[in-house]
Amino acid sequence: MASVLCIFRPCRFLRFARAVQVSHIPTLKLHMTGSMMGATVEQFNHAKSQMGKLKNDPGNEAKLKIYALFKQATQGPCNTPKPGMLDFVGKAKWDAWKSLGSVSQENARQQYVDLIDSLLAAEGPPVATPAPGIASTFTTLLVSTEDNITTIRLNRPEKKNAITVEMYNELITALEQAGKDESVITVITGSGDFYCSGNDLTNFTKIPEAFIDFPKPLIAVVNGPAVGVSVTLLGLFDIVYATERATFHTPFSQLGQSPEGCSSYTFPKMMGLAKANEMLLFNKKLTATQACAQGLVTEVFPDSSFQSEVATRIKAYAKLPRNSLALSKQLICGMAKERLYAANDQEVERLVDRWQSDECMQAIMSFFQAKAKL
Repeated sequence: MASVLCIFRPCRFLRFARAVQVSHIPTLKLHMTGSMMGATVEQFNHAKSQMGKLKNDPGNEAKLKIYALFKQATQGPCNTPKPGMLDFVGKAKWDAWKSLGSVSQENARQQYVDLIDSLLAAEGPPVATPAPGIASTFTTLLVSTEDNITTIRLNRPEKKNAITVEMYNELITALEQAGKDESVITVITGSGDFYCSGNDLTNFTKIPEAFIDFPKPLIAVVNGPAVGVSVTLLGLFDIVYATERATFHTPFSQLGQSPEGCSSYTFPKMMGLAKANEMLLFNKKLTATQACAQGLVTEVFPDSSFQSEVATRIKAYAKLPRNSLALSKQLICGMAKERLYAANDQEVERLVDRWQSDECMQAIMSFFQAKAKL
């Protein structure tokens, strides 16, 4: 089911809801070339795994068709009550599934496979994955290795480095490569004046477990304001360096949402329950100095010398024995992994529930309405 949720992003519901209000969702008309005998379960599962390779958003109509075919293939004809009129997203998904009528599960599997294949084909041939240790050419990241340091730079400065689905996929690839290359340390930082403005209200899936499993020292170089998941993920880094002008904000309840990035586990552990609640429940924004005092940040540097001081520090660390650092990190962090996996799973389950609530919908609408008035 997670594979379906990952491709349907309710956070785009404002634009999407308007379309739902004025018309029924049309049936997607695509040329299907597969056999009407139905795809095998193996072909169906392979198509599910291929969805992560889509580079572009296929659009709401295609995503609804994917959702409907998945439900039909795994559960048969729609057998759930119709959602209320105010549940715009739920109603659109229900309508799409209901429109398939009595299509067999085997036929639905075949149509699902054909649809994913057609979307991938429309994007052109896949880009070959480079050998480990060689930086890829990414769309949303800048990745380089020098002086035993692999640097992953979020590179959407015009959008304040907001994290998209594509960036998540590229982060997974970049971390997997960095974990296997010959570098000693990996650094994540941002381009421009922002470190990261969070998910930009486009994702509610689990954070990549590549952060939890990363085998080498992982250092965050927070070069500016950080929001949402970019803050909560800091609990999974080994060191966090910040410029004095950085701020740290997790406005989850303001948006009718709930914590993510394993912060429900890491924040109370790092800063104590009361301070964690101020951030995660009551949207308190921290300065870099406050974040350092509460254990979220390792050290704060003057903005004028931030880059040079941090670079000097990290270059010195990169001269330490690589295996010694990796094995020591394994000892320090290994016992917490199962709790982090569990926290990640529980957080995304709660987020899915939140996104389907009227309260969350109203909070998002209020947010955009207030933003439009600025």
